[in-house]
Amino acid sequence: MATMKAIRFHTYGTPDVLVYEDVPKPEPAAGEVLVKVYATSVNPIDWKIRAGHLRGFREYPLPFILGWDVSGVVESLGPEVTQWKPGDEVYGRPDIGRNGAYAEYIAVKETELARKPKRLDHVHAAAIPLAGLTAWQALFDTAGLTAGQKVLIQAAAGGVGHLGVQFAKLKNLYVAGTASGRNQEYLKQLGCDLPINYETTRFEEVAHEFDAVIESMGGEVRNRSWKVLKKGGILVALIGPPPSEEDAKTHGVRSAIIWAQTKPEQLAEFARLADTGRIHPEITAVFPLRDAAKAHQMSATEHVRGKIVLQVV
Repeated sequence: MATMKAIRFHTYGTPDVLVYEDVPKPEPAAGEVLVKVYATSVNPIDWKIRAGHLRGFREYPLPFILGWDVSGVVESLGPEVTQWKPGDEVYGRPDIGRNGAYAEYIAVKETELARKPKRLDHVHAAAIPLAGLTAWQALFDTAGLTAGQKVLIQAAAGGVGHLGVQFAKLKNLYVAGTASGRNQEYLKQLGCDLPINYETTRFEEVAHEFDAVIESMGGEVRNRSWKVLKKGGILVALIGPPPSEEDAKTHGVRSAIIWAQTKPEQLAEFARLADTGRIHPEITAVFPLRDAAKAHQMSATEHVRGKIVLQVV
């Protein structure tokens, strides 16, 4: 049986449970392609799953390979594949219920991929799919925002946040964003209209009558976010548990929680935006695949600007 190198965890726990080891190389089934992984990125969901935070909500068969961003090259095709051929450069967000891309190869449904942005290398392309889909679907598919409306993006310098600010400005929204003091200049570069330093300012004291809040923190940040919304506005949560319907009712607003769906037409749009220089994924750090544990430690500080990428090739 052919093998490959991958990072797996056999038991839930700290970053030390991540093991770099030989595992069976996947075979693409009908409608799937085998992708040679050049890069994948680390998302907060990765270490939350590894630490066991999603147990009871989503179960994973152990040992398990994390990683739901991929940029790479089509290696081979399963039966009935019509969209791709070996050698195609692709990127996408694989099915989050299956073994992921912290590996040399991954079998992916052909419908979970789009052509990689030509202007970006694999490291930068791998930073886009999951964060980009989450940001786009929160802003437009769920909140339904249109030009001239106001959105507050919490953690605006983070993986989802920094792409969300860029998408929102492309659609002519008014954008407020929270970040630490050291990221205020960066938010201005992204086009943020109202950068808020959460270390010195309570966001609800400066942001009023907003159409939407995109919120990925939960807890006290979520509780304070209700006050920013105008009547009929919407709070879109990116992590569980779902926002309280009672809280939404009390404030006369709506709430939603999203779990990003892989939409190849949106991935194709992000590639077009990247190729025309209109969006720029920010990379804070690149680690070799074997150093995934170090990448998880960095991600778990929750003070990362943009994305952390694992380079496989």
